[in-house]
Amino acid sequence: MHHDDDLGTCLRAWRDRLPPAAVGLPEGPRRRAPGLRRQELATLAGLSVEYLARLEQGRAGQPSTSILAPLARALRLTDEERDHLYRLAGHASPAVGHAAAHITPGLQRIVDRLGDAAVMAVDRTWTVVLANPLAVALFGDLATGADGEHNVLRRHFADGPTRLTGTPEERAAFEAGAVADLRASLARFPGDPAVPALVRELQSLSPRFAELWAQRDIATSTAQRKTVDHPQAGRLHLDCDVLEAAGSSLRLVVYSAAPGTADQTGLAFLAAVGTQAFDEPHSA
Repeated sequence: MHHDDDLGTCLRAWRDRLPPAAVGLPEGPRRRAPGLRRQELATLAGLSVEYLARLEQGRAGQPSTSILAPLARALRLTDEERDHLYRLAGHASPAVGHAAAHITPGLQRIVDRLGDAAVMAVDRTWTVVLANPLAVALFGDLATGADGEHNVLRRHFADGPTRLTGTPEERAAFEAGAVADLRASLARFPGDPAVPALVRELQSLSPRFAELWAQRDIATSTAQRKTVDHPQAGRLHLDCDVLEAAGSSLRLVVYSAAPGTADQTGLAFLAAVGTQAFDEPHSA
């Protein structure tokens, strides 16, 4: 028997109360229950549906905070509910120093209204903390971290799998901007150990990063064009804009297409196909 206040019961109750439209999914005529399907929540949180099933059934042991954080975001939990989730899983609630990376309800509403753009929120270390359904459809593991890598820069400098492509010049511009951004974060958040830890990791991981870091050039990251090679939608040329969220350490990375272009048609196709993929889970 489940106690009313155990982890699995709470997760199922929070999933049941979240309307699909709140996360950009169609209501659909075939829904037998309110709220999100387990498959949908698993996709949004970057978890396997099998693991989420074990969590909801109380068979998963103690989940780590790296699993709880994306679950809390995907479920749209308030700060109090998020703290309750952590306690139920046997963890202290997230430290105050990390609260600035929390997606506020207002910021979430902004993301939800950008439905025809692929949107990711990244923290000061370029770790993805949120991806909307179109970003998940467009970028796959880059957005969800389902392959175990949630950090954009570690993926890039380790030459990890990605659908982003570009010319050597575009790659160099991105890398110069990323290095300059990490330098700025070191100055802006001097007491935060996460940024210097990432810098040290990237220095040992990538000779290219180490060389750039040693040059001490100052570059500014401006709006950029990005090319995405998608297995179904083909090659898409998108505008990439990075928006600072005031009062937090988060940035919104927004990928959009010019109206009336084949790129916009491709994004619209992914918006439709991405949500249909939720309805028909692939058999293994």
